[in-house]
Amino acid sequence: MHDISAIRDFLPCATPDAWIGWALQHPDILLIDHAHCEKKAASTALNLMFRYVDRPDLLDALSQLAREELLHFEQVIQLMRQRGVTYDHLSPARYAQGLRQHVRTSEPGRLVDTLIVGALIEARSCERFAALAPHVDEELGRYYRYLLKSESRHFEDYLRLAEQYAGEPIDERVAFFKAVEQELVESPDEVFRFHSGMPGSN
Repeated sequence: MHDISAIRDFLPCATPDAWIGWALQHPDILLIDHAHCEKKAASTALNLMFRYVDRPDLLDALSQLAREELLHFEQVIQLMRQRGVTYDHLSPARYAQGLRQHVRTSEPGRLVDTLIVGALIEARSCERFAALAPHVDEELGRYYRYLLKSESRHFEDYLRLAEQYAGEPIDERVAFFKAVEQELVESPDEVFRFHSGMPGSN
């Protein structure tokens, strides 16, 4: 599938097999946290739209992205209801915060870094849908493949906007955040989440 090859080329590493095994041991948390991730992705896009009202390309791309993420949130919630899984609060993975703590505070660096982080989070989500699809039940596998197809463009949207607003090459910043991302994915985590690292001591 061409969608996943571009994503795998962009990401610094593959999701470790140990994470996939961990996910299969926590099917309810996988769904609950996935729903949270879709909602947070919509929220991230909306926050950027509120903060950068003077950037038409950003408004157009992220408005569409936010609608898609909210639709997927509704779909995951529906899937959970059918399976008797209750949507509830979960503490977030350290993943997104681990990336965002390195975002520069002055513009345009703040916007560029935020967009690069968005690209990595979106790409990793898609890569995990692809990694999980062969191992889960048929209905969920079909849904993950649909999401992969539907959301595979998101990381490219974020990256394109980052390049557009940087005013200079962003290769070094992208490489920096990729290194951070790889460390988060491959280091141990205490609790299982959709974006957690390796199974830790728990």
